[in-house]
Amino acid sequence: MFGNIGGWEILIIVLLIIIFFGAKKIPELAQGLGKGMKEFRKAARDIQEDISLEDKKQDDKK
Repeated sequence: MFGNIGGWEILIIVLLIIIFFGAKKIPELAQGLGKGMKEFRKAARDIQEDISLEDKKQDDKK
């Protein structure tokens, strides 16, 4: 995913985040990001299950 990003680039990104949001807001941002990723994964899993069920229904009709 981050194959072309080196150590210096990551350090600069982290410093910019600290400058823009402040060190106190970073845990809140990380928690919000984690919750968002969890919800996204759950929604993707639900969609995949729905597709599988539809495929099974189509196979049963044949």
